[in-house]
Amino acid sequence: MMNELSWFSAILIGLAGSVHCAGMCGGIVTSFTFALPKSQSQWPYLLAYNFGRIVSYTIAGAFAGLLGQIITTKSFINPQALVLFGGIFMLLLGLYVGQWSNWLLKIEKMGGFFWRKISPFSKRFIPFKHPIYAVPYGIIWGWLPCGLVYSSLTWSVSTGNSLQGAVTMFCFGLGTLPIMLAMGASAAQIRNWLTQPLVKKLVAALLCAFGLLLCYQAVHNW
Repeated sequence: MMNELSWFSAILIGLAGSVHCAGMCGGIVTSFTFALPKSQSQWPYLLAYNFGRIVSYTIAGAFAGLLGQIITTKSFINPQALVLFGGIFMLLLGLYVGQWSNWLLKIEKMGGFFWRKISPFSKRFIPFKHPIYAVPYGIIWGWLPCGLVYSSLTWSVSTGNSLQGAVTMFCFGLGTLPIMLAMGASAAQIRNWLTQPLVKKLVAALLCAFGLLLCYQAVHNW
């Protein structure tokens, strides 16, 4: 039951963090649409791209869960310390989305080195000749430095299990899917609504509250 609750929470985090996706990834999705064949429906390409993106999240979640497992079994670190770590990152994410702190931006920049190495490979698949070309394109872009993804990965670390970490990030990816599809479908009204300051502040407050809840649970169960 606890696993199902965590996975459901991961979907909600993906949905809530979509305000961040709308601002950060909106331009990327717009550029993506320019690579689509003009005479064909864009939906197969959008679904293929987002499938690849979620595959990357799932793989990263598996490695994060494995890392948590290694840390808890090969050291004297209390597993609740990892939960506390994940809660702190979720709190930082809320502060970042609400534009109350840019500390998480420094962590995003740390992933820039790896991103600069792999991003050129995405150009090999455009323009898209077939929806299948959008899958590896999405897999590569799934590694774009993103505070939202990094914060969710710390939660995967706290699971202490490779499979649970993978499922957690898969559920997170599903949570981001509706907004990414809507932006790709040129739903400008949805994007404009998500980037409204009041909406961003409300979502940021919810993310902060969830981070604080994780921290409380970690300290309470220590």
